[in-house]
Amino acid sequence: MAKGDKFYFDNFTASTALSKKAALYLVECLENYNPENIEQMLQKMHEIEHSADKKKHEMNEALIKAFVTPVDREDLAMLSHNLDQVTDKIEEILQKFYIYNIQSVEPGIIEFAKKLVKSTELLCQLMGEFENFKRSKKIRSIIISLNDVEEECDSLYLTSMRNITKNPADAYTAISFCKIYDCFEACADACEHASECVDTVIMKNT
Repeated sequence: MAKGDKFYFDNFTASTALSKKAALYLVECLENYNPENIEQMLQKMHEIEHSADKKKHEMNEALIKAFVTPVDREDLAMLSHNLDQVTDKIEEILQKFYIYNIQSVEPGIIEFAKKLVKSTELLCQLMGEFENFKRSKKIRSIIISLNDVEEECDSLYLTSMRNITKNPADAYTAISFCKIYDCFEACADACEHASECVDTVIMKNT
């Protein structure tokens, strides 16, 4: 690997570390949820998201200037975008709590948030292996594990949405939580999309 190529893989590693940080903070917020503190929670979460945006901008700037890249620059840009989407969508979950003025958190929400932590942990492992994707013996199993967690999230999403419609406290609350679960599902999908992007890059370059 050329010396300059390390930047790209280090950037991806830093991006996924921020996604994990955001997911862990989301769990912290939800386990100790106090609606009076939602604006402070949003501020701290946005700081994490802003740091992730910086990593994406750094990648874009490097790709504009680069003459040679370790894989196609379009693939690097696509992966950078997909990784950034994970942190964006974690922030969006917390934003929904603010928008809909949520006053309490049900257990299913916290369970879903913890599954996002697991997904981001796996993304961190995946990016740690990506630098040596031509020799790594772990990447395939990590991608499969990410897919497994996404399927668990699908199951939790269906069960939670069903429970909301079966036992609605009131229409507004039911709709609000449905929107929040939609965000959780979108975030789980974003994690899987990022891993699929890695899979595509590997297939194109091996």
